[in-house]
Amino acid sequence: MIAGAGLLYVNQDGASKGSDAVSATSSPLAVHAKGPLARLLTPEPVPAPDYVFLNAEGEQARFADFKGKVTVVNLWATWCAPCKLEMPTLAALAKRYEGRDDFAVAVISMDTDRAQDEARAFIAEHPPLAYYSDPKFQLAFEFPGKGAMPQTALLDREGRVVAVMIGEADWNGPEAIALIEDVLAK
Repeated sequence: MIAGAGLLYVNQDGASKGSDAVSATSSPLAVHAKGPLARLLTPEPVPAPDYVFLNAEGEQARFADFKGKVTVVNLWATWCAPCKLEMPTLAALAKRYEGRDDFAVAVISMDTDRAQDEARAFIAEHPPLAYYSDPKFQLAFEFPGKGAMPQTALLDREGRVVAVMIGEADWNGPEAIALIEDVLAK
């Protein structure tokens, strides 16, 4: 699985390997699909997958645990170079909104068990991000990107997926902040 998993990264032009093209209807959030977020998908809101992943203590977590918060969910892996490149921007985003009780950033490692120590150490270098994992590498296939990495979903306060970005992005840049502020304002 690991050897094949390395093919699920997203090319610079936005085409993903190992994933079918994703079609999505447009919502009012589509105005944010420009510049570095040009590949942003804005589907009709759907509930986030009811899928169990693990927190840093190895306890079960679900997206329902984030209900009431606008949540940026980033699916990443240590073998994915674009995933690692965008992690500092996710850490800066988390720091920007630190202390707010209506916002969260959840970075979830798709690394298998044998790479968990490396993934945990990598997240420790990017405070204030918390470590979450899916060592079964299944969660990435539950979102529209169908396994593409990196993949970032924006959940509204009701726990619905309202936007998805397949590929690397600057999550602390003005375009991403405008998108997040738009969802926070609702």
